[in-house]
Amino acid sequence: MTMAAAIENRTAEAQAWCKASRVAGVDILHDLSQAETIWRGLESPRQFSTPYQRFDFLSPWQRRVGERQNLLPLIVIAYDTERRPLLLLPLVLRHERGVRTACFMGGKHATFNMALWDRDFAASTTTADLDTLLSAIRSRSVADVLALTQQPLRWRESANPMALLPNQASANDCPLMTMVPGAPPVARISRSFRGRLKGKERKLQALPGYRYYAASADTEIQRLLDAFFRLKPLRMAEQKLPNVFAEPGVEDFIRSACMTPLADGGHAIDIHALECDDEVIAIYAGVADGYRFSMMFNTYTMSGNSRHSPGLVLMRNIVDHYAERGYHTLDLGVGSDDYKKLFCKGDEPIFDCFIPLSLRGRVTAAAMSGINRAKRLVKHTPALFQMAQKLRSVLR
Repeated sequence: MTMAAAIENRTAEAQAWCKASRVAGVDILHDLSQAETIWRGLESPRQFSTPYQRFDFLSPWQRRVGERQNLLPLIVIAYDTERRPLLLLPLVLRHERGVRTACFMGGKHATFNMALWDRDFAASTTTADLDTLLSAIRSRSVADVLALTQQPLRWRESANPMALLPNQASANDCPLMTMVPGAPPVARISRSFRGRLKGKERKLQALPGYRYYAASADTEIQRLLDAFFRLKPLRMAEQKLPNVFAEPGVEDFIRSACMTPLADGGHAIDIHALECDDEVIAIYAGVADGYRFSMMFNTYTMSGNSRHSPGLVLMRNIVDHYAERGYHTLDLGVGSDDYKKLFCKGDEPIFDCFIPLSLRGRVTAAAMSGINRAKRLVKHTPALFQMAQKLRSVLR
């Protein structure tokens, strides 16, 4: 092939690439502050993202947790021909055993992971657009593999474009409650279950100063967090579970996010509580975006008041709180705990993508995929799950 022919061939390929994909440019940034303006623009209600990818949620996580784990921000921003942002992928680069893995910011504290999308682009994204994005990440980063886990198949009734990539079901499901705005309370929680919970709450209502509330004042939030970080280690020890909240930086991250106000009047993490004059009885915290509440963490008292099921009573109050504000869905986080199924009758489909970016990444992606498939098999096979629980108990 002559030089002129080669140049002509490359020009033709470039023109075809431009026609096939609307992604005309990709930036990869390692500083959150450089991405902040675009990031906040894509997290507005007019666009398409989850509250777990808000800048005010992930920025304190990266500063308090990510940096302590030596995770390097890898923020991928795609643009169209006019340099309008089409999407932002908030990733971090983890280096372990010689492999560099790019995964979502937030770690185990983000129930759902998604890119932040321009809504119109998300509605019409093609595999060509995603191929262009992946090609840019492959050529312009040192990552060996993309591990994009716990992605919702849909959010706010819109499809997640990342599901166009090769994917598999996540190891865990996420119990989901659907609420119809304006429907009567018994449409979301049955009359009989409500009756049982009201009977339990009557015993709590006898306590001096008993109340339910969503914390808004700084003093309320601080008091509830102090109680949470005092009670949660005791609950985790009682259940013989590791205390993930004791990991370096986690408490600072949670305190920071809970104290960060949002324009809509809430916080990056909202806290709900049952309390009386003598103690904090129960705490649930999560993220909300006007359409959905998603729970992150909870705990309840070690006192005798625990026999009145304060966690369930608080959950009923939270369901009614958001239903009265026109919310459509509510989830209690991934996992199959029995109490979640009392409220949530459906499951949120979530998926993982393991995409190799190098020769080394091919082996790693295959291993990650196999491990997660095995985990899902165990969690969805009762006999295997019981065996795993017994083995875990013995090892502890």
